[in-house]
Amino acid sequence: MKGYFFKLLKIDVTSQTFHVEDIDNKIMEASIGGKGLGTQLLLDNNPPGVDPLGPDNHLIITSGPLSGSSLYGSSRYGIFAKSPLTHGYGESYSGGSFAGPLSKTGFDAVIIKGAATSPIWIEINPDTVFFHNAKNVWGKDTFETEDYLKKESKGKHPGIMVIGPAGENLIRFAVIKNDRHRVAGRTGMGAVLGSKKIKGLVCYGDKKPVFHDPDGIKKYKKEMLGRLKNNKVVQAYRNMGTPMMVDLLNNAGAFPTEYWKRGRFEKKDGINAAAMAERLNSKPHACRDCFLGCGKNGEVRQGRHKGLKLEGPEYETIYAFGGLCLIDEIEEIAYLNRLCDSLGVDTISSGNIAAFAIEASKQGKINEKLEYGSADDVSSLIKKIVKRRGVGGILAEGIKPAAEELSMQDDVVHVKGMEPAGYDPRILKGMGLAYAVSERGACHLRTTFYKAELTGMIDPEAIDDKVELFIDFEDRCTLFDSFILCRFFRDLYPWEELSKLLFLTTGLSLDQAELSLIAAKIKDNTRRFNLREGLTAKDDTLPPRFFEHKLEDGKGITQDELGTLVSDYYKIRGWDAKGIPKNM
Repeated sequence: MKGYFFKLLKIDVTSQTFHVEDIDNKIMEASIGGKGLGTQLLLDNNPPGVDPLGPDNHLIITSGPLSGSSLYGSSRYGIFAKSPLTHGYGESYSGGSFAGPLSKTGFDAVIIKGAATSPIWIEINPDTVFFHNAKNVWGKDTFETEDYLKKESKGKHPGIMVIGPAGENLIRFAVIKNDRHRVAGRTGMGAVLGSKKIKGLVCYGDKKPVFHDPDGIKKYKKEMLGRLKNNKVVQAYRNMGTPMMVDLLNNAGAFPTEYWKRGRFEKKDGINAAAMAERLNSKPHACRDCFLGCGKNGEVRQGRHKGLKLEGPEYETIYAFGGLCLIDEIEEIAYLNRLCDSLGVDTISSGNIAAFAIEASKQGKINEKLEYGSADDVSSLIKKIVKRRGVGGILAEGIKPAAEELSMQDDVVHVKGMEPAGYDPRILKGMGLAYAVSERGACHLRTTFYKAELTGMIDPEAIDDKVELFIDFEDRCTLFDSFILCRFFRDLYPWEELSKLLFLTTGLSLDQAELSLIAAKIKDNTRRFNLREGLTAKDDTLPPRFFEHKLEDGKGITQDELGTLVSDYYKIRGWDAKGIPKNM
């Protein structure tokens, strides 16, 4: 089997030592790589019940079998650990250019355990690992830190990942950044790095994986580019990017607004894709080895933030600050995006927590006076959270503990401690199932099932006969995260294309049924991890708000409807009525 190095780098930052281990071929074949490998390594190395911010929580960085191949959509890496936010399975992925240098180190995965006594940054190449003093950048923002590490690194064209002050201060939704604006955003992986006092990692090298059919890869890329350059999906991402979802979701009545009270925002024209194009002059920007250009480089052209440059905002950031917080100017959302990027916090969590805090203010649960529509109130709150000042200290622990502290359990919106993305499950009921059963909390990316429901592949209101298609989506997304591939290629890489990609890189010849079986086993492993950490069937549900409050058009989702979906999901997955996989 080709395409892999079959090497694992283990780093202990307590002793500042490292060693290399071989990875068995059978493990790679069973896991594919990426998520499959990261999950297996978590199960093998993490002690059950470990403190997610303790030294024994292993942080695992993986590449996939396509890494280094230059195949379109493959410039991504994955990060895995026990989540400080959910206390369950933690995973996050990022694009940009880090994946290439990671692959050039000659390792398929890096495992980091322990905790340094003072801040460090780590430099990895094929021959050694350097542990550097990071006191000069401890406390600096992500942009300053990345610039510093690039200057100090011994390698040419290094891949650099960093944390900001949020990760240092163990904010439970802190992120890991690379390429200035690319983010491994959800589940608090930045806090795990911060707990180990690691400010950043630098990777570089000259190793190259040997692929099964290099000439076939070149031919495949050329054919794909010619076939898809005028594809409607490609053009939509290139011209509008993810902000095109603002109009789509608003028209469907599923654009979360005023902290999940409504499904439509009457001022959406101030924050949609057209507003970005006109007022931020946004231009396409792509990751390495990609032609989509879904990212948008822009500059604020007017108002108090004039001259501010950034990549984004993405749809999820717009929904979180625009819809949930009722901020109706794209320039203000761009500023909040940039603030979160520099401090190193997740924008989805930050927007949700800000809107939740506004509700808390209106109910008199906190002393701070916060108003919907005020970007100043939101930015001030984010800064307090990152510095753990005042109410920020409560919110820094995550939305679930904050709601418990403020006696607002009936108002808060989360699953397993993580806030949902911008797709209201009272309209898109398959997304209700996605939020309920996702291993990492209320996540949209484990299935991207909103695609099926918004495009008419299946009725959003349907309950019966929905789960089989849902699992098809989920299995393919699981494989995307094991290969590791960008989600936005889901329309360009159907099942048969995944089989081709795997054969070209590794020589493995697997059809859809065989690939689905691997995906199912990976899902079983993520379930085993969560069960081991105390997350059970009782956590596979939605917040009371969704069951008890209908949207303005009278639509909602009932506990019985979700219960039917979850029950069907367990059955098709081959789990028992309590959601426990076979051979547990």
